[in-house]
Amino acid sequence: MSDSPKALFLFDIDGTLVQSVSVDDDLYRSALHHVLGPVRFRDAFAEYDFVSDSGILWQVLIDNDLQDLPDPTSAIILKFVDSLQEHISKDGAFREVPGARKLVASLQSSPDHYVAIATGGWSASATLKLESAGFDLNDITLSASDEKCDRTDIMRAALDQPETEYQSITYYGDGPWDRDACVSLGWDFIPVGRALGGLESYLDLGVV
Repeated sequence: MSDSPKALFLFDIDGTLVQSVSVDDDLYRSALHHVLGPVRFRDAFAEYDFVSDSGILWQVLIDNDLQDLPDPTSAIILKFVDSLQEHISKDGAFREVPGARKLVASLQSSPDHYVAIATGGWSASATLKLESAGFDLNDITLSASDEKCDRTDIMRAALDQPETEYQSITYYGDGPWDRDACVSLGWDFIPVGRALGGLESYLDLGVV
């Protein structure tokens, strides 16, 4: 194994590794409605200050004057994960973004690279979607919004050891909030998906 610093590659999930954005958004909203009742959402998730499952929930509670309720997070996660499982049972497993598994596997097997996942989702739903799409999560750090709602905090938490020196840090994401977080952190950003005019397939990348 090389003694030189590794290059760190981090990935978002929905729209970046897994083709799950529309289903995830719909079932997330449905889970909040199921637990909280007919709450009002802002017109787009991008209008929230913290675009993560926990951050949006927190601001939905404030927008709807429900912040004094007992914490509904556990009940919402349970409903959300159950809904995702029902979707998989009915419609089949989530699909990877073309070539995503091959890219992640190549990085995992390389002594010169380190791979991690930093998602705005909750860890239970994130793990379910990744495993459904066939990703091997052994030895991959997964940072989610269970404890943090700010995207930059979630991304920092994905670092294996905060004091570790990395040759470079590159994040793959599909949302403007991913891009903005990378600008704030000073990390390289690779856009994925049509919304940002980014990659739509990893098949042509080969081993990074």
